[in-house]
Amino acid sequence: MNYKASLAALLLVAPAFALAEQTIADLKPNTQVTISGTVERIADEDTFILSDESGQIEVYLGPNLVPVPAGTAVTVTGIVDDGPIPEIYAGSLQTSDGQIFTFDRSYD
Repeated sequence: MNYKASLAALLLVAPAFALAEQTIADLKPNTQVTISGTVERIADEDTFILSDESGQIEVYLGPNLVPVPAGTAVTVTGIVDDGPIPEIYAGSLQTSDGQIFTFDRSYD
């Protein structure tokens, strides 16, 4: 197979992998993630439990308040913590109706 044909085949297949849905069960420590699920419950003023078909994970927004109620469908972007209990440190949250919330990490 020639080089140009191989490159073209790779470029056609790559977008399909990029769009694959990530699940909570797939999350790895120290990785940037974008994950969708439902706010299962509010655990604290700055933490909620996100659930999908594969499991649950804590999402930390601190020092920001949780902006949505339990039961809301959301997509969270953040970093998976490497602690003993997995947790996402969220940078942003988007609701299914398009509202976007970004989270400042300033504790001033």
